[in-house]
Amino acid sequence: MMEIFDQKRVLDSFVVLRDTREQDTPRARRRYKALGVPCERATLSYGDYTYNATLPDGSMIFDQGQTIASKCVIERKESLAELAQCFTRDRKRFQNEFCRARDNQAKIYLLIENGSIENLLNGKYRSKFNPNAFVASLVAWLVRYDMTILFCKEESSGRLIREILYRDLKERLERGEYG
Repeated sequence: MMEIFDQKRVLDSFVVLRDTREQDTPRARRRYKALGVPCERATLSYGDYTYNATLPDGSMIFDQGQTIASKCVIERKESLAELAQCFTRDRKRFQNEFCRARDNQAKIYLLIENGSIENLLNGKYRSKFNPNAFVASLVAWLVRYDMTILFCKEESSGRLIREILYRDLKERLERGEYG
């Protein structure tokens, strides 16, 4: 089990990793700034965000020269319309990504910006995807992939991403999963 002082040093080295497929837009740059910690590009096997940190022996949790398959990731969608596309036109790709995460026993947080469960249930989104089918797909994913769904405004997503990832790392350090 890692000593508390070593845990603190690891947490002090915490960085957010963002997938190389994330587009570099003004909106994304605002989100990265809101993280409040360094944000580095990496190739993730699934998800859009995870974390990295330096362990007491000087090694990193993940070697960024390889594709990273983390035990905790955040899949971010900018809207219900984007998520609807994932369940329709891009369903196979989306499913494959979630299967890779499940096969690695990863925890997935699906973060949906600028939406709400009420908007989803009432069809208040820009897509022709039937609200009942959309809800059924989302709930099936929730159960099938042990996914947690979170809604937030886009200006809150950076901070929420950091909080989730930081707390996951802290819990894993306390349980002795790293080092």
